[in-house]
Amino acid sequence: MDRIELLKETVKCVADSLSRSGCFVVVAESCTGGMIASELTSVPGASQWFDRGFVTYTNRSKHEILGVSEEVLEQFGAVSAECVSEMLKGALTHSQANLAVAVSGIAGPSGALPNKPVGTVYIGWMRRGEEPFVERFLFNGNRENIRLMATKVGIEGLVKSKNK
Repeated sequence: MDRIELLKETVKCVADSLSRSGCFVVVAESCTGGMIASELTSVPGASQWFDRGFVTYTNRSKHEILGVSEEVLEQFGAVSAECVSEMLKGALTHSQANLAVAVSGIAGPSGALPNKPVGTVYIGWMRRGEEPFVERFLFNGNRENIRLMATKVGIEGLVKSKNK
């Protein structure tokens, strides 16, 4: 099974689980550029559990749309657990969803920072009324592979977050 087929199978599993649960999902994406939202909404009937998505690629859009504080962006940067935590909170604040996924990272080939090489991606999940859970990943490969892996992990984490 190739990566695209594997991703489609993951989305189908998540869609089935979410449609039975009554949960609504919101996504806040940076380096994936809307790939998570696109994959989730590729399933017929997604309107039963997908609320909306935010693609906030720049620091300015993260601040203006999701309310990520300028202090967090200056102190920790957009590629940080702190930024993704605020992205999650902002996505839930500006939606009707009760479950969020957010992602920010460096897909490359440029953009590496000290202690943040290409492939560094922070992915987080949050249920409304609970604390965010954010993980740091270091994905290998080219830009396409890094974005695909971040999308897959972000989607897979929705089921775990829903079942917490």
